Amino acid sequence: MNSSPRQPTDIDALAEQHFDRMLRLSPIAMTNLGINERQDEYDDFSPAGLAEEHAVIADTLRQLRQLEPVDPVDKVTKAAMLERLGVDAELHLAHERSPVNGIVSGLHDIRMVYDMMPTGSGEDWQTIARRLRNVPATIDGWFESVADAAAHEVRPATRQVRLLIEQCESWVSDRNFFDTLGATSTYRELSDATRAERSTAISVARHGFADAATRLADEVLPLATEVDGVGQQRYQLHSRQYLGATIDLAETYAWGLDQVARISQLMLETADRIQPGASVKEAIAILDADDSYALHGTDALREWMQTTADAAVEGLSGSAFDIDPAIARIECMIAPTTDGGIYYTGPSEDLSRPGRMWWSVPPGVQRFTSWRELTTVFHEGVPGHHLQIAQTMVQSQTLNRWRRMGCWVSGHGEGWALYSEWLMAELGYLDDPGSRMGMLDSQTMRAVRVVIDLGVHCGFEAPGEVGGGEWTFEKAWDYFNSHVSMEPNMARYELNRYFGWPGQAPSYKIGQRLWEELRERVTDVEGDNFDLVSFHRRALNVGSVGLDVLRAAVLDGATSSS
Repeated sequence: MNSSPRQPTDIDALAEQHFDRMLRLSPIAMTNLGINERQDEYDDFSPAGLAEEHAVIADTLRQLRQLEPVDPVDKVTKAAMLERLGVDAELHLAHERSPVNGIVSGLHDIRMVYDMMPTGSGEDWQTIARRLRNVPATIDGWFESVADAAAHEVRPATRQVRLLIEQCESWVSDRNFFDTLGATSTYRELSDATRAERSTAISVARHGFADAATRLADEVLPLATEVDGVGQQRYQLHSRQYLGATIDLAETYAWGLDQVARISQLMLETADRIQPGASVKEAIAILDADDSYALHGTDALREWMQTTADAAVEGLSGSAFDIDPAIARIECMIAPTTDGGIYYTGPSEDLSRPGRMWWSVPPGVQRFTSWRELTTVFHEGVPGHHLQIAQTMVQSQTLNRWRRMGCWVSGHGEGWALYSEWLMAELGYLDDPGSRMGMLDSQTMRAVRVVIDLGVHCGFEAPGEVGGGEWTFEKAWDYFNSHVSMEPNMARYELNRYFGWPGQAPSYKIGQRLWEELRERVTDVEGDNFDLVSFHRRALNVGSVGLDVLRAAVLDGATSSS
C-alpha cells in the first residue's frame, strides 16, 4: 500500500540525481522501465562507457558521504547506496564488469532487450529496426572491454567462452530468436517499407551475433583459462555483490552440505507418502507418469500459470500480504526464446505494462508437469518476485526512484523468492505430496548450488560421496544428479551457470537463510505482537537492498513497535 506523502530530502535528491545520471547512460534500463527515450540506442559496453559509469558512481559516493540522514527512510537510503555503489566501484577497479559466461554477459543484454520493447505500432517497429542496426557496433564495444579485462589478468574460463559461442550460434539459427522476431505481427498493418526495414535490420543484427560467435572463438578463446574457479578473494567480492552481506565462506559451505542432507531426508519422507517404501527417484517417476499432473502444449502451460498466479493473489491478499490493487495482476507469458529459463520482468514505472512471468521453452518440449512447477510459479510470480518487485514500484509516496527502480540485490530478491516457496508450504498451498516434492526438489537444487559453487570457486574439498579432493566438472555432475531430478540438458545448463557466474546461484539459498533468520529475529523481538502481514509489509516496503541493510532497517522498525 502507498504510504503517506513524504517530503523529499537532500539524500533523496542525490539518489534521484544518481538514478537519472545512470539512466541517461543506459537505454536498456529505460526499456526495462518502459521509458520511451533513446529506444533505438544501446548502452556503451566499451571501456570508455564503463569508465563513464564509474565516474558517476564515484562522484555520487563523494557527495553522499557529506550528507546526514534526517529520518529512517534517509538512513536506509544512505546505507544502501554506500553499500551498493561501493561494491560497484570495487568491481570496476577489479576489472570484473564484463563477464563472459553462458548466463549473463553484454551479449545477453544486447539480445534480451527486445523482449521488453513494445510492438503495437509501425513506429514501434521502426524503433526496433533502428536499434537492431546498432547491434554490431555495440558488440564491438563489449569485445573491447573483454580484452581490457584479460589484459588485467581477469580472464574468462574456456568452458564459458565455448558455451557463449554455442548460445550466439543458437540465437541466429533457424526457428530461433531472430526468426521469431521477424514473424512477430502484433501490429498487422505495417507498411511495405517498414516490413522491409525490419527484415534488413534483423539481418544486420543476426550477422552481428554470428560474427560475435566467430570472434569469441578467434579472439577470446586464446585469452581464456582452463581454470574454472576464481579463488576466494575474487569470490568474496562477487558474493558481496549478490548478497549485500559478507559471509564466512567455509561455514557457509558446511551449512550447504547440511542443507542438502536435511532436504534429502524430507524428500525421502515425501516419497513414502507418494508410495510407501518408494525411493525419491521411484516417487518422481510415479509423479512424471501421472497424467493428472500433465500439461500438454505451451498454451496449456501458459493458461495454468495464469490461473495459478491469479488464485495465489486472491488467496494471499489480506491473510499474509497487503496487495495493492494496482499490482494485483501478473501476466504469464511464453518467452520468444528457447534457452529453457523461467524469469520475471517487472512492471513499467507507470504500471501500464504489468509484471510478467516468462517461460522459455526448449525446442520440442510439449509436455510439462505441474507437480514440478507449482513452486516455480510461486517463486517467479506470487508471492515471489512479483509481490516483491511490484510492491517496491508502488512506493512512490515514500521511496525515491533509485530505491524503487535503481537497486536490485540478488540475495534479497532470490532469497525472498525461495522464502516464498517455503511460506506457501507453510500456508498449506503445497500439501499435495506431488507439489511438496516439487518444492523440495527445487530447494535441494538451490542447496546443491551452495555446495558446488563455493566448492569449485573457493577450492573447498568435495564431499566423500563423489570421491573427495578437488572439485571437477565430472564430480559436480555426479553430485548434482545424485540429489536433483532434472533433464540432462537443463542439468548441464545449471552446472555451467555455477562454474561461470561465481556467487550468484548460492545467493538464492543463502538469501533465503538470511530472510528466515530475519523473520525469526523479529518474532523474538515482537513476541505475541508479531503479525505476518505486518512483517511482510514492513520488509517489502524497504525495497531491494543489501541483506545487511535490510536486516538493520527491519529490526529498527521491530524494536520501535514492540
